[in-house]
Parts: sequence; C-alpha cells; structure tokens
Amino acid sequence: MVYLCQIILTGKIIGFYDGKVPCLKNGETVKDSVFLDVDIFRGYVKSLGHHMVLYNKKHKPKNWFNFDNCIQPNNIRDYDAKTKFSQKYPLGAIHLVLGIAGHIKKIEIKTSAICPLLYTDGTFKNLFNYPENCLSWLNFLCAEEENNPLNKVFFNDHYTTSSLMLALKNFFEKVSKIKDGKRGGDKIKISDTSGNPINFKQNKGVFYMEENQKERVKIFLNISGDLTGWKFLEKSWTFDNLKIYKFKKSFNLLIC
Repeated sequence: MVYLCQIILTGKIIGFYDGKVPCLKNGETVKDSVFLDVDIFRGYVKSLGHHMVLYNKKHKPKNWFNFDNCIQPNNIRDYDAKTKFSQKYPLGAIHLVLGIAGHIKKIEIKTSAICPLLYTDGTFKNLFNYPENCLSWLNFLCAEEENNPLNKVFFNDHYTTSSLMLALKNFFEKVSKIKDGKRGGDKIKISDTSGNPINFKQNKGVFYMEENQKERVKIFLNISGDLTGWKFLEKSWTFDNLKIYKFKKSFNLLIC
C-alpha cells in the first residue's frame, strides 16, 4: 500500500480516464499503470479509488481478490453499501495518499495549500455536511498526529470560519477564470455521453489533446502548483501521442 502511494507521488501521468474512455500514452499498457481516483475491478490492474464498491460484505463475489493490488479505503475498513453507506470515505484521493505516504515520508503542507486541498472532491462540503463521518476517517488516517501532512489541512489554526470562506472564495474565482467565469475549468472532458472522444484530434492512428483543452489543464495545474508548492512539471505529463480505447462495462447482480 505504501509502495503504491510512492509510485503515485513520484510517477508520471501517462493517460486519462473518465469512466468510459481511457486514453493512454502510445506504447504503455494498462498492466503497467496505476489508476488514480477510480476503482478498477481487474486482478491485473492497480488502482487507488474511494467509492463504495461492495453492496453486501456477507456476500462478496468469489473474485473479490481482484482488488488485492488496489488501495480502497472502504474495503480496508470492510464497509459495504448495505450497512455502512453513510460512513463511506468522504475525502479525496489526495488525502488518502498523504495519510498513507506521510507515515514514511515528510511532506510539507504550505498554508496556501489548504484551500486547494479542501476543494478537491468537494471535501469542504463534506466537512460540514458529515462532520462525524469525516472525523472518523481523519482519525483512521491518524490526521491528528503532528507529523501527519493531513494535520495542517484539517487540524490547523490558520483560519477562522469566515477567513476560510473568503480564502475558498478567492480560490474558486481563480479556477473560474480558466473558463471565463464558468465552472469546470479543472476538468478534462474526454468523451461525450455515447463514449465518443472529444477535445482530442487524431493523426496517424494516435490522438492529441486539443490546444485549448491542454492550456486550461496547464493553467489549473500551475495555479495548484503555486499554492501547494508541488510544481507542475510538464515533462511528467502526457497530452499527445495517446491511444484511445473503449471499455465495456458490466456488473453481476447478486440476489441475496
């Protein structure tokens, strides 16, 4: 688990996935990749996700071991939708990575990083909507320990409630400027509702992210990098020479 987090912290971005269409750097394979912020139920795939993926823990599928190479907090705590849905993981993937990797590696959290880290996955909303559940998971991730990078994000005295709201408002305004005041400037749209690729152009069998989409991504990553101190390294990101695939979705219905 720690090893997988280290790969995520030091690895390169070689593709994107929106739940329907994955685009992967030409020459790379799914088996050699780590899917971040998404759960992949394939034994040969490594992923870190935090969605509720088990309906009833008393009736686990026979191939539940497909998640053995993955980090899945709800599975780690043996939480299922039938009995623990209201207690599912309420934070973002980055908080999970920081909580785990922070035990073996010193990770500095700047005060200016607090807002973008609360913005991720709408975490700031969950803190106030589900405080008991958030505190339960922060305790699970040992966030109250002083040397844990999550400590400064969630157990800090840098902001009053009103000053935090103002700081978040300023951050939201920066992000909204990416799309001329519209929401979604931090999102990469890969496919339409039918699963057809969009925002990519094709040339000689490979795909390239369109320049306007690429520029929006870079602007957001630079904003986040400036605030967190985790600089955007363009050479570690793949926007061109991509192969696009279509995955088939399926599920098994268990009658209990």
